[in-house]
Amino acid sequence: MRSFFISFIVAAISFFGNGQVAFHKVKHDFGSLESYSVRYVDIVVSNKGQKQEWILSVKKPMEVVYITTKQILEKDSSIIIRFQVNPKEQGRFSYDVQVFTSDRAEATKIKLLGSLANDLNDGSTSFTGCPDFSSRPGGQNPNKFDLTVVTIDKTTREELGNSNVTMIQNGRPVWVKTTNKKGKIKEDATLGLSYFYATHDGYFPAELGAYVNFKRNYIVVELEKDDRIAEMTPPVFDSSSISTNDLEIIVEIETHLEQALKPDFDTTAIAELPPSFAELDKENFDAAHFKPINVVFVLDVSSSMKQVDKIELMKYSLFQLTDMLRPQDKIGIVTYASDARVLLNTTSGDQKERIKKEVSELKAFGYTAGGSGIKLGFRQAKRAMIPNGKNHVIVITDGAFNRNSEDYKKYVRKYSKKGIHMSVVGIKNKSVDEQKMRNAAELGGGHYVPIMKLSDAQHNLKQEIRMLAYKF
Repeated sequence: MRSFFISFIVAAISFFGNGQVAFHKVKHDFGSLESYSVRYVDIVVSNKGQKQEWILSVKKPMEVVYITTKQILEKDSSIIIRFQVNPKEQGRFSYDVQVFTSDRAEATKIKLLGSLANDLNDGSTSFTGCPDFSSRPGGQNPNKFDLTVVTIDKTTREELGNSNVTMIQNGRPVWVKTTNKKGKIKEDATLGLSYFYATHDGYFPAELGAYVNFKRNYIVVELEKDDRIAEMTPPVFDSSSISTNDLEIIVEIETHLEQALKPDFDTTAIAELPPSFAELDKENFDAAHFKPINVVFVLDVSSSMKQVDKIELMKYSLFQLTDMLRPQDKIGIVTYASDARVLLNTTSGDQKERIKKEVSELKAFGYTAGGSGIKLGFRQAKRAMIPNGKNHVIVITDGAFNRNSEDYKKYVRKYSKKGIHMSVVGIKNKSVDEQKMRNAAELGGGHYVPIMKLSDAQHNLKQEIRMLAYKF
């Protein structure tokens, strides 16, 4: 009997130790996860043997959920286990998962690790529910998905064929395409915050901000008919003529936008300038007419700016300005949310890609420590002061400064006496906040600059800088 029992144990050890079930990976690093990031990975499990095997059980922490395509592994076949992580706190995480299969006594150990960059606003997103197999998995490129954009008549709801649609991400135009007869564009897209600008003959331009990914991959842009001036039609851009060179494509798209986005700068500051300013080309920023400028931007990156249209309009306007800067100009960037920090120390205007890189990576979160941001911005401007130039702080925000802001006014007055003034740019701000912005700009000896749409972002910030630096 004892001999039989020992023989059984040896046979069992031999059976379970010679595992036939193979996992294509046993470790996955999710990297840095944002609140909207894909947070699941597919692990392929294959049966290399000649008989049926099973997934017996999975031992995991509460922060990990999973599904499988099947529990049974037929001989010479594979299944998928999709693991999803839902970390509860910011910072690093590391989860150990044990998968028990019928071919061995020991569990196969899988490690899932990474870090959560920021908390979820409401504790959940479309990615934190139970996983399914209709989505693209983590561990592969989640950016490879088809995006469908449809342009329609706002009133009749009919599709509008031959509409021009430009897609912008991180302040840069990505592509411009023309809708087909059914009013649709189907194009490769990249996961992230996006801004869409659509034009159609006889319609007002339409703009829409949206977050796109493989689940949110269907965008509808509504255009309103313009019955006033039938002969004024948007410029047609033939996407078929685009060069295959990426840089040339970007230039072509930017040129298209410059043609489509007519200047719409409306400020009383223009009336204060001599007629000679209006006679100059709007792109003229020559040293013969404009002083060197030292400008520090104080950017609101609080949660209210997280709305796609706001932060994309801010990035786009800063990109347009950056392209205009000269080597003798200086630019610095301070950001504020729950606190204030220097994003970009004073940099010369010829370092365009460095400036754009910092701008493109801006993300919005936290409260609105506007007062702290203004104070830091003035200090940065003073350090880089150009004695015979123009020194200015420009606050870009969607609302009033509402945290640690009670004493910023004395800083504005103090630095105004030293020749450093302040303007305020309102990004899709509410009318109730506009007067406060105007008052703050007037106190700072600058102007209130509205940016409500893409044409504003194309021109208004550049024109503000030109007005500030103009040689009277």
